[in-house]
Amino acid sequence: MAEQKQNKAPRAPDKRQEQQKGKQDSAIRFSPAVPARVEEVIGRTGTRGEAIQIRCRVLDGRDKDKVMRRNVKGPIQKDDILMLRETEIEARALNKSSGRSGN
Repeated sequence: MAEQKQNKAPRAPDKRQEQQKGKQDSAIRFSPAVPARVEEVIGRTGTRGEAIQIRCRVLDGRDKDKVMRRNVKGPIQKDDILMLRETEIEARALNKSSGRSGN
């Protein structure tokens, strides 16, 4: 007797299985971050002044006690705590010159 092969189409997942899978996929996952305290607000930057340049001190991690310049968006003031995703890249210094320097 020859074995018969059954060609069954794959079953669509049940609604319950989809809901459970959706709950697992929607779990909140945080990337590792390092706290830093704002020491000085330097000034506004960006084409429309939408970002603020600050100087901050890294409080934990590999670069603990490193002082760096960063650009941030949103309301910020001295002694706020930021959570930095990386501490290697530093923002360029602001040019404090007003207007163009003409000859």
